[in-house]
Amino acid sequence: MATTDRQATTLALAHALSAAERGLAVIPLSRSKLPALRSPHRDAPEAPPCHGECGRFGHGVYDAATDPNRIRELFAAAPWATGYGIACGLPPHHLIGIDLDTKSDTDSSAALRELALRHLFTIPATVVVLTPSGGRHLWLSGPPDVVVPNSAGRLAPGIDIRGAGGYLVGPGSRTDHGVYATAPGTAHLAPAACPPALLRLLLPPPRTHHPTPPSAGDHGQGLVQFVLAAHEGQRNTRLFWAACRAYEDGIGPALVDPLVDAALNTGLTEREARATIASAARMTGHRP
Repeated sequence: MATTDRQATTLALAHALSAAERGLAVIPLSRSKLPALRSPHRDAPEAPPCHGECGRFGHGVYDAATDPNRIRELFAAAPWATGYGIACGLPPHHLIGIDLDTKSDTDSSAALRELALRHLFTIPATVVVLTPSGGRHLWLSGPPDVVVPNSAGRLAPGIDIRGAGGYLVGPGSRTDHGVYATAPGTAHLAPAACPPALLRLLLPPPRTHHPTPPSAGDHGQGLVQFVLAAHEGQRNTRLFWAACRAYEDGIGPALVDPLVDAALNTGLTEREARATIASAARMTGHRP
C-alpha cells in the first residue's frame, strides 16, 4: 500500500474515532464511498438475509459501531479504507442527512429554501459537511419513534435524504473525488432537531384512500401480515408504515392491538410498538 494511502487510512480511523465519541456509529469506507468490507455472503446470493448475525464483518451499515475497539477491528480488517461512513437513524441522534447535490441541473439549495418558505420552516444552525463536488450535507436529528426512509429526489430535484439504513460520508474522508470537510463554524455543533414541518415532508406521502368500515377486514389483515414479515432492521419501519396506512384508511383504532401483537412476534417490545403506532397516529392527524 502506498504511504499516502496508509496516511489516509490512519486519518480516517482518527476521524471515525472522534465521531464515535460524539455518539455517531461508523463504518470504514473505500475511496469509492462504498463500505470497505465486502459481504461474506456474496458467493451465496440465495442465503437468507443477514445483518451481522453471523458474527463476521461485511454487512455495510449494520457493522456500524461506536465502540472504539470494534471500530479499530473494522479498520484493521479494511486497511485500504480511506474514509468512514456515519450510520443514520441510530440513537442517540437518530441522524437524518439532507444531501444537497450539485449533479443535477437544478439549484438544490434554492429548492430547499423554496420548500422552507412554502411549508413555513427554517433550517436551524447545525453541522454542515462540504462535499468534493461542491454539494453540502446538512445533519439533523430526528425523534426516536419516527423512521425516516432514504430517498433520492423525492423531496425536490437534487435533494437526497439519508435516513434509517443509510449513511453519510464523514468529514475528513478521502475519496476518488477529494476530501469531505466540515463547513467553517459548524464542527462544534450537535445535529439540530429536524423542524416538524420538514419531518412530515420526509415521511412517505399518504395514499389516496376511501374510508373503510371500523372493522379491520382483509385490508387490516394484510397490514398485520406486512408487519409479521419484517426482519431485524425493518421492524419499526414496517410497523410505522402499516400504522400510518391503517389510520389513513379509518381502521387505526381497530388495528392497534393486532399490530402490537404482530410487532411483538418480530421482536419489538410492547412499549416500542405502541410508541411507534402512537407516532403514526400523530403524523396522520389522529389522536393515539
